[in-house]
Parts: sequence; structure tokens; C-alpha cells
Amino acid sequence: MESTLAAETPKVRWDLSALFSGLDDPKIEQTWVEADARADGFASNFRGKINSPDLTAETLASAIKDIELLYNEVAKPMGFASLLFSTDSGDPKIGAFLQKQRERGTGLSVKTMFFELELQAASNDLIDNLIADPALANYKHYIQAARMYSPHRLSEPEEIILEEMANTGSRAWVRLFEELTANQVFKLNKPGEAEAVECTQQEVLTQLRDPDRSARQSAADSLSAGLAELERVLVFNYNNLLQEQSVEDRLRRFEFPEQSRHLANELKKPTVDRVIALCKQNYGMVERFYNVKREILRLPELTHIDRYAPLFETEERVEWNTAKDIVLTAFGSFSETLEARARQFFDENWIDAEPRKGKQGGAFCAYNTPDTHPVVFQSYQNKMDDVMTLAHELGHGVHASLSRAQSYLNFHGTLPLAELASTFGEMLVFEKLVSSANLQDRLALYADKVEGIFATVFRQAAMFSFEQRCHLARRVEGELTTEQFGEIWHDEQQAMFGSSVKLGDQHRMWWTYVGHFVYAPFYVYAYSFGELLVLSLYQMAKVEGPSFAAKYVDLLKLGGSRTPHELMESVGVDLDSEAFWLGGFSAMEGLVSEFEKLWTEYQATGA
Repeated sequence: MESTLAAETPKVRWDLSALFSGLDDPKIEQTWVEADARADGFASNFRGKINSPDLTAETLASAIKDIELLYNEVAKPMGFASLLFSTDSGDPKIGAFLQKQRERGTGLSVKTMFFELELQAASNDLIDNLIADPALANYKHYIQAARMYSPHRLSEPEEIILEEMANTGSRAWVRLFEELTANQVFKLNKPGEAEAVECTQQEVLTQLRDPDRSARQSAADSLSAGLAELERVLVFNYNNLLQEQSVEDRLRRFEFPEQSRHLANELKKPTVDRVIALCKQNYGMVERFYNVKREILRLPELTHIDRYAPLFETEERVEWNTAKDIVLTAFGSFSETLEARARQFFDENWIDAEPRKGKQGGAFCAYNTPDTHPVVFQSYQNKMDDVMTLAHELGHGVHASLSRAQSYLNFHGTLPLAELASTFGEMLVFEKLVSSANLQDRLALYADKVEGIFATVFRQAAMFSFEQRCHLARRVEGELTTEQFGEIWHDEQQAMFGSSVKLGDQHRMWWTYVGHFVYAPFYVYAYSFGELLVLSLYQMAKVEGPSFAAKYVDLLKLGGSRTPHELMESVGVDLDSEAFWLGGFSAMEGLVSEFEKLWTEYQATGA
């Protein structure tokens, strides 16, 4: 049954034909057959030759080019399966197809796993000499990033066992989470209506932004009831994932739960800890904002149902074509290149925006491969918040499109910098909207922007702390209960609001729908980094003027070909500078102050 809340939303679906035409496309099987043959040839040509004193730059460059081509091709059927599953996780044929691609990927990984293990085991002196050779110039960063894992590698037979078991271990638990949450029916009793409406999770979450407080309470009730039906499985699921990571961390000799994420992000623990500590030191900004919001809403107190309440009653709907024009105009005001790249997503059907049953919640941009194209996923429901989500994901999309200048191994940047272009895109759209808005609309836009930044910086920092505590508690205390998870979640989230918002008991279960905890542990701090990075960078762009746009585009074109520190140095940023990060908080303070100023002006009008 299609939800009535999905009526009049855009029927925008993506075209994935650059990958394959469908589940039965013969090119899928052909890709795997050719990949398996390539993998066999690769093993025959290079096994035993990488971790060897006789290794030359030419041999290593040849091996990397071969494995890069292999990775590029197998990414296509695996990515295609994931994209199909994201839009229809309830179809068992698609689920089986996804599982088959993963299992074939595992078979291929087993054949080629020796390569990175040998690369990690090779002597430092040998590799340091080789990477200075021009033959390896394009792969210097890849080699250095791979070798960061040297202290944590296992033997090849052990690595093969872990890879073989992952499809019925962590990957299976992730798939279970995705299938359950995407297909759960939430029954929403809308005020004044006799019968409950069947909704997706995303539709219920959207209702938490309704101007009617009773409607928000109904949405909170619906969300909580729906999650309660899944509670036992979701809690058991997360416990298993926590334990699996604990075991793997022990085997790989990681000293703390988030260490593997730091390695993947190419960030040091002191850098991450410094940014998270600064977030917590600035929680007072959140309390200050919500105290003003409570005054505007004329409520005795704010609770979890009021967090995203709009300031004013409005029936405004932002239709899809209007959203498209807003985003493209905003991007174009900064850079014609950004606008042109973003326009491709609309013109060539690279976006799936239609809400429908079985479609997963959230939003993302899939990069795919440099020789195909990226695609954007969201459920657009004609809200201004959906416009900002579109801007966010198209920021990712432009980054991915420009990064196609790189080869596959240099295509993806690390997570903290991956969020740079997305949050920059949001800022462009925000300033575009504010520039032409009246006083009341500016006040509402600033409220939305501040809340969005708080959700991206402070909420993600609080969620990072939630994850840290859950992982550590699972290792010390064993399997955790629903109440234990709820208490940790409540502590960390409530600390952010201080006394300005009272999070009710319902909210204690709301951690269970956060997918990042399940499929990408400790991903969340990348959002805090990305937002703070952009707030500082955006100020730099304003000071420098039009010339900054060219630098910014060149930065995006670099993809993941350099370390985060090297990439940001190209635009004059030192990621280890506390002053730089404080610049982000200073910009945030400016937005809050402007919000307070606008409220004072609005009061003076007597409205």
C-alpha cells in the first residue's frame, strides 16, 4: 500500500544504464568472468614479487595498474546491486542478487588479497626509494595509505577467513538492518483523522517538522511504536556488530575502537579528539539558540518533538522543479563549473528522488567509477529541508563528477573531506535563499540553518561519543540491554542541549534507526569535521572573492590523490591548527548572533 503522504512527490528515478540494464544483463556475468580471469593472471604474474628485495618501480607500477583496472570493473556489478537494493530492499530477487555479487566479490578478493599484504610487508627503505620514481608518481598516496595498515595486517590465510565469513557476519547484519528499517510500516494517527496512515520511516521523520505540535507528537508516537516492534532484533543486531568489531580489533591489534576509522580517514587521534573536545566546549551555543526558539514558539518548554519545529505556520511547498532552480542558481553564482556539473544530474537522470515503500531512508551520493558517473539518492517530499538535502547530495555529486579526472585508486577522498563539497553546497543555497527573503523568512531560514549546523556538528559529535561508549561498554560488560543503550544515548544527546530541550523517554530508542552506527562505525565525526571545515573555508572564499572558486574546483578535481592535510594545504588550510577550527565555531557564533538580531527586529515590528 502506497502511503498517502507520498502523494504529489516527484516521480524522479535514476537511470543506471551506465552500469547495467537490469538484473538479467549478460554484461554482469561477462564482467565477473573477465574479472576472475584477470585475477588469476594477476596472481600468477605478481605473487611473491611485491614483498621482494628485487621489486622495481616498474613492476610495482604495473601491478597497481592491473589491480586498479580490476577494482574498477568489479565495482560496477557490486555498486549496481547496492543501488537497486537501496530503492527496493523488499524485493527478494534484488536481495539475492546483492548477496550473489558480494559473494563473487569475496571470491575475487581472496585471489588478489596477497597484493596489499605483500605491499604492507615490504621493507620501509625499499618502498621509500621506489615511490620517488616517476613511474609511481600517480600512486604515491595509494601506496602510503595502504602501508599505514602494516602493523594491523594478519596472515593471508587469516585474512581470507575473515573475508569469507564477512558475508554471513557483518555484511549480513547490515543487510538485515537495512531490510527491516526500510520495509517497516509506521502507522501514523494524524490529528483529526479517524484512521491511521501507513508511512515509511522517512515520511514519519518528515512529520516531526510539522508546525502543529499535536502532529509532531503523533509522529513521535508513530516512530517510537514502529521502532519498538523492531527493538529486540535491532538491539541484538547492534550487539553482534559491536562484538564482531571488538574481535577484529583485538586480532588486528587496534588499541581503541575508532582507530581503524582514523586510519581510513588518514587523521591522527589528537586531531580528532581536539575537534570533538571543541564541539563539547561550545555546547552552550546550542542551549542559547533553543532558549530563543522556545520564546519564539511560546512554549513553556521544548522537548524532543520540538527540536525541528518550524518557527511559523506555513503551507509552503517547494516543488521539485523549483528546488532544481534554487540549487543550480546558487551553485552557478559561485562557479559555472559547479552549476554545469550539477545540471547533468537532472538532465541525464542521475537522481532517485521519489519516496516509495521499500526505499531506504536517508540520502547519499554514490560515486560509482571514474568511467561511469555518480548518482544521488534521496526521498524528496517538497519541504525546504529537502531542498537543503538536495544541495548537500549534489555537492557530493559535483565532487564525484570532478574527481573523475583521477584514476580509480585516487577517485575517493577520505570521509572528512568527502563532506566538504556537500556542506559547501548547502551554504551556497542558504545564502541564495537569504538574499531575497523578507524578515520573517530570513528569521526562519536562519533558524533552519543553525539547526542544520548544530545537527551536523554538535549532534554528530554527541553520536560519536555514543558510539565510543557503546563499543567500550560492550567490551567490558558484555551484551548490552535496550535500557543501557538508551541511557548512553540520552546522556550524550541531552548534554548537547543543556536545560533548553528536555528529551523524553521516547527519544531513548531513537538511536536504533541511525544507519551509520551499523554500516559505518564512527563515520559520524566526518560530518562535524566537514561542517567546521566549510564554515572556515567559506569565510576564506568571501574574503578572497571570485579567484577562490578556481582553487576550490581544482581541489575537488584532486579527489583522493593526496592526504587530507596535503589537499587542504592546496587552499591554504592547516588541519592541525586549532585557530582554523576555532574559525568554524566563530562563523557559527555569527549565525546564531544574526538569528538573535533578526528575532529582535521581528519583535520590533509587532508581528
